[in-house]
Amino acid sequence: MLPTLAIFVAFKFLPIAGAGAMSLTRYRLGGDVTYVGADNYARLIADDAFWASLQVTLLYVVIFVPLILAVSLAAAVLLDAQVRLSGTFRSLLFVPYLSSFVMAGIIWSWIFATDGPLNAALDAIGAGPVPFLSGSQLLVLASLAVVSVWKGFGYSMLIFLAGLKAQPADVHEAARIDGAGAWQRFRRITFPMLRPVTFFILVIETIVGFQVFDTIYVMTGGGPNRVSHSLIYMLYDQGFKFFDYGYAAAVGIALFVIVLVLSLVQRRLVEGRESA
Repeated sequence: MLPTLAIFVAFKFLPIAGAGAMSLTRYRLGGDVTYVGADNYARLIADDAFWASLQVTLLYVVIFVPLILAVSLAAAVLLDAQVRLSGTFRSLLFVPYLSSFVMAGIIWSWIFATDGPLNAALDAIGAGPVPFLSGSQLLVLASLAVVSVWKGFGYSMLIFLAGLKAQPADVHEAARIDGAGAWQRFRRITFPMLRPVTFFILVIETIVGFQVFDTIYVMTGGGPNRVSHSLIYMLYDQGFKFFDYGYAAAVGIALFVIVLVLSLVQRRLVEGRESA
């Protein structure tokens, strides 16, 4: 276990500690490092751009997480019921997860374009064109969430599928003999037994949602009018456009704390339901 632990410490704990230390300084590329204490965090609290980016990120997570949970679970249930060619379908559904976010962003930018195939199909039935990437904030973030779900649902699907395969068949068979329908079995047996798996996926996908960057960078660049300017995009701007590394580190630490608190709240809620 020591090599794995060493890699984890080197590439997880030390960068977090380094970011925490850097967030207490004023440091620009090629300049001196000056200790400023909590000044960066005071600046962060007073920064309207931070709160606007946090609002964008929260709205994106609210759209993305339920959508990817629903799609992943639905795909896993269908694969669990499909015996013939299930391995082939599993591989095909997992393929988008192996592709890069940059490639997915370029493909979906073309699909969502005003003169793209999706708007051409909508226009043919009199429903288009729709400004998927240049309209309202809700429409833009929903479009970005669809791309992220398409790209990433394969991972959660396999975890859900493993949870379904691990459930005892005799419990489902007994419910079927007692006359329980498919929906009753899913609601009363299948989904409650998936609760630990669902919690794990919920935490992982929440973290993924808060870390959204690649799709936004390729497809919208934080626009239009900053409606998709997430916290990670703000960190990118501060660190790699303005070279204000101390302030960028403070944004990263704030994001880390937010995700940690949300993960703990999610765990408490799940544990409360299990005890109830």
